[in-house]
Amino acid sequence: LGYVQEMMLNMDPPDHSRLRRHLVGAFTSKAIGVLEKKISQHAKSIIDEVIIRYPTGECDFVTDIAADLPLRCLADIFGIPSEDRYLMYDWANRVIGYQDPDYAKSFSFDIKSGSAMAREAIMHRPKPDENGKMPDPRSRSGMNDLYCYAHLLAKHRRKNPKDDVISILLTQLDNDEEKLNISEFENMFWLFMVAGNETLRNGIPGGMIALLQHPKSWEQLHSSPQLMPNAIREMLRWWTPVMNFRRTAKSPIVFGGQSISAGDKVMISFISANYDQSVFAAPEVFDITRQSNKHLSFGYGPHFCLGAQLAEAQMRAIFSELVERFSSIEMMSSPTFLRSNFQRGVKSLPIKFTRR
Repeated sequence: LGYVQEMMLNMDPPDHSRLRRHLVGAFTSKAIGVLEKKISQHAKSIIDEVIIRYPTGECDFVTDIAADLPLRCLADIFGIPSEDRYLMYDWANRVIGYQDPDYAKSFSFDIKSGSAMAREAIMHRPKPDENGKMPDPRSRSGMNDLYCYAHLLAKHRRKNPKDDVISILLTQLDNDEEKLNISEFENMFWLFMVAGNETLRNGIPGGMIALLQHPKSWEQLHSSPQLMPNAIREMLRWWTPVMNFRRTAKSPIVFGGQSISAGDKVMISFISANYDQSVFAAPEVFDITRQSNKHLSFGYGPHFCLGAQLAEAQMRAIFSELVERFSSIEMMSSPTFLRSNFQRGVKSLPIKFTRR
């Protein structure tokens, strides 16, 4: 618990504010605007590859389309070699899917295609115990391969600095006045490799499920592509990738008519908030023309997701490409969902696409 409490995600100001300042410059509207062209290129490349690889038009939307976009974008932003990006896929699976037998031991990364850093980090990958169970990935020892890679990448970026986030963090780590220590660097790396990956990987398939279940919305996007930004916000509201957070009250408070004592555990339900009838008219309806959409899928207040604009940019890019390239997409069989009480995850979504 003490280790988890040291993560920026679980801090209060002023410590949270200090750490957030190190990163905020990388996720401004201007910074995301610079990245948008590259994000669109990644989306186009992914669809090109799918069309070539699956001439029958049948593929798995999750693994063949949705999973790779956030990995490519994170590799760009953090200065990770592209060939190592599926390490992030496995790390996120193990952390978010530790309750799911298919994800808890995830090891899809092809070590032969990875960098020397990746091959060395893999040697530190935790091993299952005698019962086949992996160490808890929320513990410090449960992700030794991730931390090994973080330090190897830091060493590489010190020698070869660029304008990526890791180079920025290292500059601040080496500046005594900034007070970013090694442990904080590790935790930030953990947070962005997992949170910046898995949430979007579930948000994109969730949006596709929404369109598959509401074919009129797909037709609307074909005829009125200017609705795409609205559609993305509605996908995030309707699907809500992160279902809940738990917090601990530090002082007594009466909230919503409920007395909460210091030390009480409080469950915050983002799904409930996104279906609040006092805020959203007909919240159960998926409506890409919805005008007022103050969804809370990115949180609220001091902890509002730093990567919110980046996530929306990626979703706009991939769904714009899908609408432009495919006349229809149909579900071939039911989705397979992640076993989790935290992420509303999609493990598999078999589809058949028809090119325009």
